[in-house]
Amino acid sequence: MVTTAIFPSRYVQGANALDECLADELLRFGQRAFIVQDPTVNNLFGEKVDELLFEKVQARSEVFCGECCDEEIERIQALTSEFNADVIVGMGGGKTLDTAKAAGAALGLPIVIIPTLAATDAPCSSLVVIYTREGTFKRYLMIPQNPSLVLVDSQVIADAPSRFLVSGMGDALATWFEAEDCRIKGAGNMTTRPGPMTAFGLAEMCYDTLLKYGILAKAACDNNQVTPALEHVIEANVLLSGLGFESGGLAAAHAIHNGLTVLPQTHSYWHGEKVAFGTLAMLMLTDRDPSLIEEVYTFCENVGLPTTLAQIGLTEVTNEELLEVAKASCQEGETMHNEPFPISPEAILAALRAADAFGKQR
Repeated sequence: MVTTAIFPSRYVQGANALDECLADELLRFGQRAFIVQDPTVNNLFGEKVDELLFEKVQARSEVFCGECCDEEIERIQALTSEFNADVIVGMGGGKTLDTAKAAGAALGLPIVIIPTLAATDAPCSSLVVIYTREGTFKRYLMIPQNPSLVLVDSQVIADAPSRFLVSGMGDALATWFEAEDCRIKGAGNMTTRPGPMTAFGLAEMCYDTLLKYGILAKAACDNNQVTPALEHVIEANVLLSGLGFESGGLAAAHAIHNGLTVLPQTHSYWHGEKVAFGTLAMLMLTDRDPSLIEEVYTFCENVGLPTTLAQIGLTEVTNEELLEVAKASCQEGETMHNEPFPISPEAILAALRAADAFGKQR
């Protein structure tokens, strides 16, 4: 059996990494950088980035429209080409980064990713999640190579509201469970081939790091402080989860997340918050050990991840609506089919209700 793992070319993390490393790292790719920033990042860091690059790198910044959709990718691609960029830089949250990745790949440019939140495991991957303009999941896109550089300034992460860090923990929480089910089945990872033991080891390390340092990291982030615990969780959210999901594989938790996006009530909740509930439903669906289920619920409660449907906007949700979620989770091409046994929409509906009931009971 042929196995495959894929990684970013370089990963840089630490407090004040932007000040110390940004200009030198960009110069490795050329003199002209096109930078895509979400509106908040542009307001907070636009001038600082200009100052850091002044007289070193010629840069043009563009504000991201807010949705990683085909139309926005095409717009950014055209502007990057017009600027004759040597490198494209995505700076912001997951959808901003994915848009830069897709545009850069279409142009054959090196891609530099600067996450300003540790809210998803998107930064290191070659996976782009494309939505409609309205925010409904549309499709996955695999670009030909991973980012050439991922640069994480831990102080920037610490200065953001801790909800974003917690959301990243929710996304990372699924990594080991999904990779393990892919390993059991021999299912393909994001390359379509099974992952090597390295990927599964990193996925398990991701879970262990969250449980060990998650509460301490949230406390540090609540106070805008960079501590070793926060550094560990940033690495788990961004690097370990990124490597674990992409080279280990995705399964039920992310399929359920994608299904949840068909309900507009969930659109104001973060990706990792919905993935966390998808993970709880996955544990019910796949008959995990009760002590493990207790452990995961306790972790979610301690760091503030949702454990009920109401906590992701589905207070009055009907069985008919949840069945639509379940059907979307099982559609052709979804990662639900990486589970090591057949799963029906009715079984997913039951798991969603069971996860919600147990969360309410606790």
